[in-house]
Amino acid sequence: MVMMDIGRGKSHYRGKCQNDEIPIQSVIPAIRHGDFDGEDMKPAFVVAIAGFCLMLPFAHRACGQGAQTYPYKTIRIVTSEPGSSSDFLARLIAQGIATGLGRQVIVDNRGGGMMAADILLRAIPDGYSLLLSGTSLWLSPLMKEHVPYDPVKDYAPITLAASAPNVLAVHPGVPVQSVLDLVVLARSRPGELNYSSGSVGSPSHLAAELFKSMAGVNIVRIPYKGTGPAVNALLGGQVQLMFVSPTPVAPLAKTGKLRLVAVTTPRPSALAPGLPTVSEAGLPGYQSMSMFGIFAPAKTPAALIARLNREIVQVVGRADERERMLNTGMESAGSTAQEFAVTIQSDMARWAKVIKAAGIRME
Repeated sequence: MVMMDIGRGKSHYRGKCQNDEIPIQSVIPAIRHGDFDGEDMKPAFVVAIAGFCLMLPFAHRACGQGAQTYPYKTIRIVTSEPGSSSDFLARLIAQGIATGLGRQVIVDNRGGGMMAADILLRAIPDGYSLLLSGTSLWLSPLMKEHVPYDPVKDYAPITLAASAPNVLAVHPGVPVQSVLDLVVLARSRPGELNYSSGSVGSPSHLAAELFKSMAGVNIVRIPYKGTGPAVNALLGGQVQLMFVSPTPVAPLAKTGKLRLVAVTTPRPSALAPGLPTVSEAGLPGYQSMSMFGIFAPAKTPAALIARLNREIVQVVGRADERERMLNTGMESAGSTAQEFAVTIQSDMARWAKVIKAAGIRME
């Protein structure tokens, strides 16, 4: 412990040093560890050293965190349950960016719903906790009464990583070959045609409701517990049509068990070769697709967002990774953080009208 008596004009220390001119590098450790005994040191010098020593713990802490080059520890990508599309994409990105960043990147699987989003909501905005989420992140608040986050204010978009289209599939017994054929038939038989879909607010549900709204037709929804049962209902003729991912129905279309009419993306899709878009086939402006993006907590430094954006966009843009995504029903995207933020806000504005008009509410 350092003993000072500044009031008498001198500062007295118990220790071994007798020299007034002591290098600061020597004095600081001695004072900090309590074994410095210099005498007759000038009070101003003593006060300066004491103040400097009080600052040392804070300086050390700042240097330990801020001076190290990002990243200096493991990064985690929080996403939904194992085996989901989000999980696949998160692992693809984690493997890819680990090389460029020079650090391990792990995937932290959490249950469906709001769990993964809530984890990121409470994470430190230091670039070491990321979220990979689908469209539900920003559309769920439009369909739920209480959501614990604001999708615009609480998360920092990094990039749109991938998208997934739906196709309009009809039972072979339905006499339509095009979007316009379906619109004409539905208008002539209001309330008689049925469509199958998965859970409330699912991509297939929203795609169908958007179609109904834009076409001005009344087609009745028949809900099922998942895509599999919904497709089986279409195969069995219990419903006449469905909006669904092309992956499970493309083989059925090749054998004539189903007929694919159009794809829901704004441009033709490699996942539905030869199919026109719904927009160009009769409903101009129609588009509906699932999107998957990477987010950081709000207030994450812009420099870290930019670094992560470069790494992720490079990975999802590689030919081999694009092929892997196509094989699982997704198309590679890649965007700037600003472009992704605009996409989210425009998507929310567009779907808010449809969701409100259709009265879609999630439990």
